[in-house]
Amino acid sequence: MSEENLRYSREELAEFAEIIQDKLTAARKEVAFIKETLSRKNDSGTDNTASSAKVLEDGADTAEKESMNQLASRQMKFIQQLENALVRIKNGTYGVCIGTGKLIPKERLRAVPHTQHSIEAKMARRD
Repeated sequence: MSEENLRYSREELAEFAEIIQDKLTAARKEVAFIKETLSRKNDSGTDNTASSAKVLEDGADTAEKESMNQLASRQMKFIQQLENALVRIKNGTYGVCIGTGKLIPKERLRAVPHTQHSIEAKMARRD
């Protein structure tokens, strides 16, 4: 096999880097929004009425905060994976499946730009 078949061209890598940068920007905005929402939830506000409904609201607030924290955690992990993909672009290993050593199809990389596995390798891992 020629070297060309083992790596994507600079132009192709630039396309993937742009896709990743767009996803990073969106993910960072989402994390900022979640953090802002959580910080507003921590404010007690002016509504400090003592009613039986307040206990239910507190429980719902706690559940919502936990859900938002989990979402933020997933987004942070996604951001890290995208940043790692940019490193792989720079060091020339982006788009090469770590399971098979073959190029991951462009369609898959466009859909899941942080992946390190081809569908073939992903399916083999599930077995």
